[in-house]
Amino acid sequence: MKSNRIFDKIIGILFRVVLLVNTIMVVYPLLWTILTSFKTNTEILGNPWVLPKSVNIGNYVSAFTKANIGSYSINSVLVTAGSIILLVTMAVSSAYALARYEFPFRKFIKNIYMGGIFIQITFIIIPLFLLMTRLHMNDNRFWLSLVYAVSQLPFSIYLLISFMKGIPKDYENSAMIDGCGYAGAFIRIIVPLAKPGIITVTIFSFFAFWNEFPLALTLISTDTKKTLPIGLANLMEVQRYATDWGALFAGLVIVLVPTIIVFVLTQDKLTKGMQLGGLKG
Repeated sequence: MKSNRIFDKIIGILFRVVLLVNTIMVVYPLLWTILTSFKTNTEILGNPWVLPKSVNIGNYVSAFTKANIGSYSINSVLVTAGSIILLVTMAVSSAYALARYEFPFRKFIKNIYMGGIFIQITFIIIPLFLLMTRLHMNDNRFWLSLVYAVSQLPFSIYLLISFMKGIPKDYENSAMIDGCGYAGAFIRIIVPLAKPGIITVTIFSFFAFWNEFPLALTLISTDTKKTLPIGLANLMEVQRYATDWGALFAGLVIVLVPTIIVFVLTQDKLTKGMQLGGLKG
């Protein structure tokens, strides 16, 4: 009995040590990047490990003016917001149909969606580019948003089906007795009850869309339409022949900050949503 307690304490200590090491490995580069974004080039090249002598916001001004980060940020907001709206609309309605109704080829369609989870978008990026070129859909932020939404559709449907199956049909039947049609029951009953799943899908999608690189690089060619990750890559390319490293790190922070804020504000809802989805599935 005593040996078991000692063993449990050793395991607990090892877990804490591993957790501490992992935390340092994640937090330290993040803090170093943020601190470096406030340094002058002289401080960065002199001793990159010391704290900045003063808060230098000129790096952020340079990132927004010289590197056009502001325009790229607006494009990312528009594309991400449009993608999430399209995705949620398609995913919620598709998951509801697959979870609630029996119709020909239902199982086959569901398996097609589930198989899409295992297909990385980079595997089909060349045929996708050729198709969109022939249809004159390239270099358009709306079509990029649609491609983003479709790329996340299989996983989103898979997650939402679990929530839909967990909602008792009695709620819908009661609504229809009160005069609601199928559409009314869906909007007034199903969507509010599936809210945790919709929030989970939205959060996951935001992370995926905000940081997406290969599709935006391939499908957008006009500089004024490019998203933030592409703008940051262009900024990094410029720094190969320039010395404004502070502006580069400021650009990195601008990309990271929205993701960090969204995660901090929504981590509880994300955890609860995944737990509910797992229990209902």
